[in-house]
Amino acid sequence: MLKEAWMLAIETLSWMEMQKLSERLALARTIKQLNIRDSNAVRFAHRLVCETARRRNFIDKFINNVLKPDAISEFNLGVQAFLRLYVYQTRIAKNWSEVDVEKAENIARLARSILGWKSLQKVERVLGLLATQKPASILKDVSDEERTGLLTFHPTWFVRYNFKLLGRKEAIAMLEANMQTSPTYVRLNTLKTDENEILERLVKDVIKVEKVEKLKHSYTVVSARHPLTRTASFREGLFYIQDKASCFAAEAADPKPGTTLLDVCAAPGAKTTYLAQLMQNKGIIYSIDYSRRRMAVWKKEVARMDVKIAIPLIGDACNPLPLKMKADIVILDPPCTSTGAFRKLPSAKWRITRRSVDNMAEIQWEMINNCAGNVKLGGALVYSTCSITVEENEMIVERFLKWHPEFSLAEITPKIGLPGLRGLEKCQRLYPHVHQCNGFFIAKLVRES
Repeated sequence: MLKEAWMLAIETLSWMEMQKLSERLALARTIKQLNIRDSNAVRFAHRLVCETARRRNFIDKFINNVLKPDAISEFNLGVQAFLRLYVYQTRIAKNWSEVDVEKAENIARLARSILGWKSLQKVERVLGLLATQKPASILKDVSDEERTGLLTFHPTWFVRYNFKLLGRKEAIAMLEANMQTSPTYVRLNTLKTDENEILERLVKDVIKVEKVEKLKHSYTVVSARHPLTRTASFREGLFYIQDKASCFAAEAADPKPGTTLLDVCAAPGAKTTYLAQLMQNKGIIYSIDYSRRRMAVWKKEVARMDVKIAIPLIGDACNPLPLKMKADIVILDPPCTSTGAFRKLPSAKWRITRRSVDNMAEIQWEMINNCAGNVKLGGALVYSTCSITVEENEMIVERFLKWHPEFSLAEITPKIGLPGLRGLEKCQRLYPHVHQCNGFFIAKLVRES
């Protein structure tokens, strides 16, 4: 099991580095590539990959400090992945306090059997140092922002950004929250059966949950005997694994039975399936996404959750939408930098830069501008992202209101977030350290008749 897990972890990190894939996609590709079916190996590899990726900046700086005058980037991807995993497993998982020479040697032997002794020949000399050297030296002679980034595992530019956005104290609280494991939330599917009956089924599956206040069907998972996706109640579509911030966005739209709704950037289906549930499978939902691969997942989820009113459409919202109809509600959850979801998607921290924020904001602007014409008089446009940057949120809304004076901001209920920034208090913001969920932004814009 151990060798398979390390093979998976090394190859997964290599794919992530080479093709900028997320942890989930890279691991899924590697499992298929190596044909590994041991669930224990997969779980161990997943933890190794996620926890190593989460601490990428600290680990790389520590390794480079030991490798001097060489650098980790000079080696092939397999060796890079091994060195990062080695430091995590021998040092960080031990909280840097305990030096386990025997474990370090066993891991080195595993790596030789996976990568070959020739591949590791150039780094053999530093494995002992990596397993024993203290990390404090890498924090010397660095700025306050870089030090904070190293201690909370965030890029320096992102630390600097949040110091300006939230103030130092609040920013550090949020960055530290990103170091913690995110709670798991499920949304019970009342399209299948009564909520109390679903709760009884969860008890049979040994899943313990607690109700989320102010949201209709959301629960926090307290404990589960088995992975949620392997339970009978999941397979039967009795619940959807969905962050409470995402559930909040659907409830903020407030669709009623009989509503005509346009769900833009709809895949993989979390929003569509909840909107249909809130509409009691009455009305119609046109779900648009540009990705055929993601829409294939959407179709499976729509079927699993027993949604009857959703129609899939392939289309890129950066262009005029592929239908001329006017909807009661248009919901746009565009691609974003995911800066609010770093604790769930740790590798995303290292894929984006400050420039990424501005580039993404332009894509979001094109999308929201294209959606405006599909909102009927008296209808609503709900805009949401899992980003905490103002460029992708309040500044998009400000620009939209200037270009489209027929729209105005509306109050959002329920009120579980904090007011929007830049004076847009009718918008709502969620933060990981305050609300125990993804960082999120929601604006509701009404087209006045």
